[in-house]
Amino acid sequence: MTHNSEAATVATEAGSTVPGGGTAAATSVCANCGAGILPDQSFCEACGFELVPTAPPAPATVEELASPITLSRSIQADLPDDVEDTLEMRRPCQSCGGTVGADGYCETCGTKATSERDHYTEHPASWAAACCDRGIRHHRNEDATAIAAEPTPGSRAVLVVCDGVSTSQDSDVAALAGARAARDVLVAQKPAGLGLPASRAAALAGALESATARANAAVIENTAADSDNAASCTFAAAVIEGDLVVFGNVGDSRVYWIPDAGQAEAPQELSRDDSVAQFRIAAGVSREQAENGPQAHAITKWLGRDSPDFKPRTGSITVTSGGWLMVCSDGLWNYVSAAEDMQTLVSDLSRAASEPLALAESLVRWANEQGGKDNISVALARH
Repeated sequence: MTHNSEAATVATEAGSTVPGGGTAAATSVCANCGAGILPDQSFCEACGFELVPTAPPAPATVEELASPITLSRSIQADLPDDVEDTLEMRRPCQSCGGTVGADGYCETCGTKATSERDHYTEHPASWAAACCDRGIRHHRNEDATAIAAEPTPGSRAVLVVCDGVSTSQDSDVAALAGARAARDVLVAQKPAGLGLPASRAAALAGALESATARANAAVIENTAADSDNAASCTFAAAVIEGDLVVFGNVGDSRVYWIPDAGQAEAPQELSRDDSVAQFRIAAGVSREQAENGPQAHAITKWLGRDSPDFKPRTGSITVTSGGWLMVCSDGLWNYVSAAEDMQTLVSDLSRAASEPLALAESLVRWANEQGGKDNISVALARH
């Protein structure tokens, strides 16, 4: 994922976009989609096409050589709360289900275990869960989820997903910091407005704007002062309170409402991407063509120090049937973009995985089976 904005960035056929109004020198373009590529890139950031690097990668820094759990300077609690509490526990092997030993290798099949940051889940209540995964092609997980839910099913849940811009520095840390900061604001703020539905929705939209601002501040707080390529990420969040859903986004992480198959309600993509692809769709280009064209995943708004505009686009709906509120990154929706197709996928997978955590993990597994070319995040709440 890259930035792309007339006000803040410059993109050319022979250069990759960087925040702040410039380009990183590129010696060639991707043979698959035509996007500019840097000399040491292994995969095209626009389309995921595998490249042959033309220059050796930069030497690893001290931070890169450290434990994958210790990610950066200022955040030591880098994992979701329920993950942090289990760091010392012996984890099941992702390959065979065996026990991972103290040396980090499976005692049954010998596979090296992934770090907790590469794949983690959240399950704060029986009716809400999230799964965040590195995917197959990326070397680290720059996505982040942060969710919360009250114990009573259908009462109140908060879902947040941030997708770190892979061309920016420390985006993995910044995305997690931003997601958790936004979640905490939305948990703390429970505005009721004047009691009327429209007033309540407007008050919650205001809370979402406050959460976005706090997330942006958290991203900046976790950006090195001397960074030439400031950390940045997308943002998508939704709050469900009974039948009311309020949502907002910055960038191209999405919010979907997926009613159960056979319901009168239609599935909806609630959010609207801030991206080059969405700009082309608005201009009349077909969704399939726009989302698979050059620079399709270049975003026009983001969180971070160099963001010219981080105000979220917010909205609300009242849901009347059983279904799923979903917040996800492009690592999932890139394979199943249209709301109708997402509903079909969820319906198919939920036959064998009807609980929120099982379904979130199944969606991540499915995305990896399609190629896993990006990090994958899925957060779900059941209505």
